Amino acid sequence: MTRSPLTLHLAAPRGFCAGVDRAIRIVELALEKWGAPIYVRHEIVHNRTVVDALRAKGAVFVEEVHEAPADRPIVFSAHGVARSVPEEAAARNMIQVDATCPLVTKVHIEAARHHAEGLQLVMIGHTGHPETVGTMGQLPPGEVLLVEDVADVARLEVRDPDRLAFVTQTTLSVDDTADIVAALQARFPAISGPAREDICYATTNRQMAVKAMAPSCDAILVVGAPNSSNSRRLVEVARKAGCPYAQLIQTAAEIDWRALEGVRSLGLTAGASAPEELVNEVIDACRLRHDVTVRPVVTAEENIEFKVPRILREPA
Repeated sequence: MTRSPLTLHLAAPRGFCAGVDRAIRIVELALEKWGAPIYVRHEIVHNRTVVDALRAKGAVFVEEVHEAPADRPIVFSAHGVARSVPEEAAARNMIQVDATCPLVTKVHIEAARHHAEGLQLVMIGHTGHPETVGTMGQLPPGEVLLVEDVADVARLEVRDPDRLAFVTQTTLSVDDTADIVAALQARFPAISGPAREDICYATTNRQMAVKAMAPSCDAILVVGAPNSSNSRRLVEVARKAGCPYAQLIQTAAEIDWRALEGVRSLGLTAGASAPEELVNEVIDACRLRHDVTVRPVVTAEENIEFKVPRILREPA
């Protein structure tokens, strides 16, 4: 049987970012230092394959601090947590290991600085996302107002329009966030904000790679979890950039091959919490059905590395 040709545009950068790599390493080092079980509040990153692999090594995932025994270490996820979470762990005399991405920590520091200056904060983010919950939880209730889109900006009720600042969730769409920031600045000309939006370099780079390959692709597959914000944004970016069809898949088993019938040019990328092994599985699945030619689409080089917390660099 003759297999039809398929050009596979492979985005780079894709997959793990420095923050995700660091978070996974933190759990592994904690297991080495203190032995199993190690407790992790919330999924360390939003990927089932990663979580299952760490669970097999002895990590136990819980939703709240009180679900973990007080005599075992607890790790906080890469998304960051509200200030009340480490306070609860401290009250129980637990060993704490913070795996919050340093770029999220930067947003937390910005929020605290604005609050200290007497400014009310506007956060651009998604309701209920762990990063948004963690950032809003850095300040007292009512001090952070959440907006998800331009329409929310028009409905904002602020304490003082001349005493405002904004921060953003790190995993948003670059273009959508720019529109929201423009709306905030139009309505509140005195609003303060970062020199650049807080969207992380990895989110930006992955979206730029998708934009670059979208016009050449009949379809794009994004490897990532449905609860991964940056992965979902990649699907949206692909569609807005002109790709007729974009699908989010967790593994190769979820590919909708009927939707890909007739596709001769396929784009492939992965969210920042998706391991490369899942990308390779998709490539292998394509090769079973097609005569595949892989064409890398490289739009940036990444060589950033974040240090693990000091508590893991010290002797037990």
